[in-house]
This record gives sequence, C-alpha cells and structure tokens, in this order.
Amino acid sequence: MKILLTGATGYIAQRLLPALLQEGHQVVCCVRDKNRFNAERFPPENLSVVEVDFLDEKSLQNIPKDIDLAYYLIHSMSTQSGKFEEMEATCAFNFKKTIEETTAKQVIYLSGIVNDEELSKHLSSRKNVEGILSDSSFALTTLKAGIIVGSGSASFEIIRDLVEKLPVMIAPQWLKTKCQPIAIRNVIQFLKGVILKKETYNQSFDIGGPDILNYKEMLLRFAEIRGLKRRIGIVPVMTPKISSYWLYFVTSTSYALAQNLVNSMKIEVICTPNNLASTLGITLIGYDDSIRLAFDKIEQNQVLSSWKDAQTSDLLQKGLTQYMEVPVNGCYVEVRKQAIDNPEKVLQNIWKIGGKQGWYYGNWLWEIRGFMDQLVGGVGMRRGRKSDTEISAGETLDFWRVLIASKSEKRLLLYAEMKLPGEAWLEFKIVKDELVQTATFRPLGLLGRVYWYSVFPFHGFIFGGMIRNIINS
Repeated sequence: MKILLTGATGYIAQRLLPALLQEGHQVVCCVRDKNRFNAERFPPENLSVVEVDFLDEKSLQNIPKDIDLAYYLIHSMSTQSGKFEEMEATCAFNFKKTIEETTAKQVIYLSGIVNDEELSKHLSSRKNVEGILSDSSFALTTLKAGIIVGSGSASFEIIRDLVEKLPVMIAPQWLKTKCQPIAIRNVIQFLKGVILKKETYNQSFDIGGPDILNYKEMLLRFAEIRGLKRRIGIVPVMTPKISSYWLYFVTSTSYALAQNLVNSMKIEVICTPNNLASTLGITLIGYDDSIRLAFDKIEQNQVLSSWKDAQTSDLLQKGLTQYMEVPVNGCYVEVRKQAIDNPEKVLQNIWKIGGKQGWYYGNWLWEIRGFMDQLVGGVGMRRGRKSDTEISAGETLDFWRVLIASKSEKRLLLYAEMKLPGEAWLEFKIVKDELVQTATFRPLGLLGRVYWYSVFPFHGFIFGGMIRNIINS
C-alpha cells in the first residue's frame, strides 16, 4: 500500500513511520527540507522523500498521484507567529485540494479532543481543519487525542521538567482541569488500525487511555513513579500570561507554545465514549505504565523523536540549506587546531557534546549564557538533546541547531538559535590527525560588533578548554 505521510519530521510521524515500514507499506514522506530528514535511520526499499510546503502551492506538484491513503499530521501550534490558525487553515485547504487529485481513498487526521462549549484558539483551529478536510471527495477518519505520553512528547517532557526541577510548586488553577492521557504506543496503534477500515470512513473518534486525571494528579503520580516527594499548592489568581511565563521559565517550552498550552489546559479534554479500541483489538495503557515505558526508552537511549526538534525561530521555515554554507566575508572567525592521536575517540566525544555531557569546559558559563538568552525570550539551554550518543541534521542541541552531522566527513556544524545581534556557527571537523574547531560570527550592525568584542575575552579559555577536553576526555 502506498501511503503519503505529512509532517514527517514531527514527533508523531517519526514514531509512525517505522511502524508503517515494518508492515511493508510504501511510504512517501513530505518534508519542507530534506536536510532535516535522516533517511539513513530507515530501510530504503519502501521509503521516498519529497520536499513539500503546504503553504506553497507550487511545491505540491511533488506529491505523487498514485497513493492509497494519506496521513495529515500538520500543525503550527509552536510557531512564533500569532497567526497559526490562518496558517493551519491554508495548509489544510491546499492539502485537501492536492489529495483530491490523487487516487487516495482515505485521509487519517490526528486532531485534539474538543469541547464544543468552550474552545482555545489551538483546539478551535484543529476543529476548523477537520471541517475543511471533511468537505472533500476522499473519506476522512479523524482521531482526537488529548495529552500524549511518551518519551520525547511535549506533555511528558513538560511534566518531567516541572516534577524534577521543583520540589514545591505554586501552581495556577488550571491544574485542577481533568484530562484523559493516552500512551504514544496506543496512538500509533490507532493510527495504523484505522487504515482503509470502511467503518471508520467519515467518522470522528476520541482516543484516550483508561485514566481520567487532573494535571495535579498527573504531576504527583509522575513524582511517585520517580521516587520523588513533591508538594503542589494551587493559587486562585494567576493570569494566563503569568501561567505562560511560569511554564516558559521552568520547562523547555517556548513562550509561544506555553501560551497555547495554557489556553488549552483550562479546558477539560475527556473522551466521548466509543468502541474503536475494542473494534481494533487495542489494549489501552494506563498513565503510570505510560510513564514507565517512556523511561525505559530514555534509559536505553532509544528516544525515536522529540517535540523539541520542531521548536525553533524562523530557521526551519527558511530551510537549513541556506545556512549550511558558512559565510566568510564580513565575519569574525576564530579557528583553533590541535593534533590528535585517536581520531575515532575524538569523533565520539564530538558526537556527545551538549545535553547531559555539557560542553567539555566552563559548563556553568554556558548555563549563564543560556539563562541570559531565556530572559530575552530565547530558547536558552533547556532543550538538551534527544540522544546522548547520536545526532542528526535538524535536531536541537541546547541553544544550537544541527546543520550537518556527518561521521563519514567527520564534521559537525551547528547554528545558534539564541537571541543574537547577528548569526553564529560552531564547527568541529577532523582533518587527518588534527581537530579543527571554528567559531564564526556574522554581526548585524554596530551592536553585533560590540557584542563580539565583549564576549571575545571569554573565548580564550572557553574555546581553548573545550578543544583540549574534547581530545583528552
């Protein structure tokens, strides 16, 4: 069966793709930038990748006509733009128009559980997208989920940040809101299970786990599973803006996403009962077991996807390609070279940089720089990295974005996503028996030049210590 998978670099699609390939389906992945998609992770026989931007009608010509069904897994909730509802509607309309020109019999759309009486902008947009897709020549199957729990999921990582960082929490009123979390494994089972099932055509199903909990209960049960004692006090007055800042500074979410999450968390998301799970033979996983399964993956260093990789400034919108050629003219460049005895060991150390490992020298200074970035609305150092040992182009690495990660070329190229009066690249490359470490900064105006000279005195011991310890660790 030939399946079109949109949002192929996103959290859900990266979990769904290997499951579809394992069952022998031919999958066409839609990505805005092929450089962000690591095709080497998957068997090549039944996999193809096309560059498509559903906001750009010309690119839609890349979608093949001979497909059997399509997954619609596109959303703009974490965009820095306040017009994500408009963007989602445009994407949905262009997708519908394109799929109607193919041989697809079914579209499977993963949406959110909605409350008809009161909707946040995020949930209202999801409902609007469903309306656009349902008015079409193909059959639409809509699956609606609330909180998705799995290693690397936004909900899981936000809960983890709150529980592990704060022994005592003074929390807003919305922690009393009830929801029905669902394990990522169950979500993938539902997404696969409804493939070409005629009884699901032009139907909508809420999907959730067996537990109905409020957010406070979810936090406390998470803490219990992790063996942590936590206290939570709820205050009656905490504005959405304050709540958003609370999430932004404590967790790894962006402020834009925090705003959308807070608005959604004020609304109960409980499933309308249906028999889809029993029809498909799916055993629902409880919240506690979902947490344990997530940590099993984390401890085995097998996190397949992370929501943080989609969290960015405008970099992913523009595409990685235009940033991969490091500029020379009008730039400040600092190059350090050092002979090495064991290139393979040094390459392994480069591939571990950031996250839990840190930056090999002056980690507390990196943390201070990250905190300063966060104060002015930047991403800070909170994003970490998905895997402790492996890294691919397009992934996040603290406040950097990975542009090139090529072990064959022995090269790692990073682009800074922190707030800067200019642009910055950091490159590590092994050339024969020498490690070359290059920091490049392209200043923006006078402020950019002042910034470079103000931080330059720190480069001597930070970058010098970093290259030494990468070699000697």
